Order: sequence, then C-alpha cells, then structure tokens
Amino acid sequence: MQIALFGATGGTGRQVLDQSLASGHTVTALVRDPAKIEARSGVTLIPGDVLDQEATSRCVQGADAVICVLGSGVGAEPVEARGTQRILEAMQTHGVLRLIAVTSLGVGDSRAQVGADFQRAMDTVLQPIIAAKTEQERLIRASGLDWTIVRPGGLGDGPRTGDYRSGTDPTLMAGLVSRADVAEFVLRQLSDASYLHQCPAVT
Repeated sequence: MQIALFGATGGTGRQVLDQSLASGHTVTALVRDPAKIEARSGVTLIPGDVLDQEATSRCVQGADAVICVLGSGVGAEPVEARGTQRILEAMQTHGVLRLIAVTSLGVGDSRAQVGADFQRAMDTVLQPIIAAKTEQERLIRASGLDWTIVRPGGLGDGPRTGDYRSGTDPTLMAGLVSRADVAEFVLRQLSDASYLHQCPAVT
C-alpha cells in the first residue's frame, strides 16, 4: 500500500514510518528537514511544510491512504488543525478516501478518560494544543472521508509490545503506552474498518 505520511519526524511518526516499511508498504512523507529521515528504499521524501498546499498535495497524490501524526510542542504555534485542513483538501482533490489521524485522549468527548492532573494541564499550559486538536477532529468528522481518529494515552518511548488496550469504551482510562504500540494500532487500521468513523483510544 502507498501511504502519505505527515509528522514523520516525530516520535510516533518515526515508528509509523519504520513499521510501514517493515510491513512492505511504501511511504511518501512531507518533511520540513529531509536530513532528519534516513534515506532508504520504499521512502520518498518531499521537502516542505504541511501549511503549503502545493507540497501537501504532492505528498497525497497517488496514495492509497493518509496517516496524520502532526504534533506541536508546548509554546509552539499549533499546526494540527491548519495542517489537517490542507491535508483534507488534498485528499478531496486527489480522491484519496482513507485517513487515520492521531490526536490524544482528553480531546473532544474523551475528557473524562484522563486524570485530573492532565485535565488541569489541558485548561492551562496545553490549552492551545488541545484547542487545535479539537478543531482538527471537527474538521475530520465533517470531511466526508473514511476516517479513523486514534486517541492514545500518555506516550512513552518503550518497545513495541502488543500489550495495550484499545477501543471506544468511554470507561477506558488513559495510561502510558509506547509510541511503537500506537503505531502498530494505527497501521492495523489500514486493513480493518472496525473503527471507521470512530475515535478509539489506545492505552
């Protein structure tokens, strides 16, 4: 499968890239700094910014599916909503229907699935990022595409274990999960429509 990947230089994005290639997929990734990604067979790097519609469109063209793992650091201008809008426009232009996007537990109707400390952070230091992810989810829901929104709990850099919980049960509470396991779950959605138009948690 040909995958268009956005957010490939982040922790989860790197796991999605590595596991995609290991599974035999080919990947086109839009990256601001191609030097951050090792050149290897199966990967096409497009230099550019997700806010650049032309570059985003080039990344999406010819894809069978799009995986979006855009993220913003605390204090940075959030890119999730604005970047996703460009991705959605590119997908509609090129007739690409399948979208798997990673946001976070705590966003939207999942606020009760995170602890009180994280809720306080959502209302203060993380407020701009949460607002951007909330708008990102709204845009995706309204897109008319075949979307799945994956909401992980707290992210860690541990190995891929397969030992995690997932689903849409609203009592499923956030806990630490490795980026490698989140990537595994994301890639599973390429061939599984169980969570089509749903927002499963991974924790």
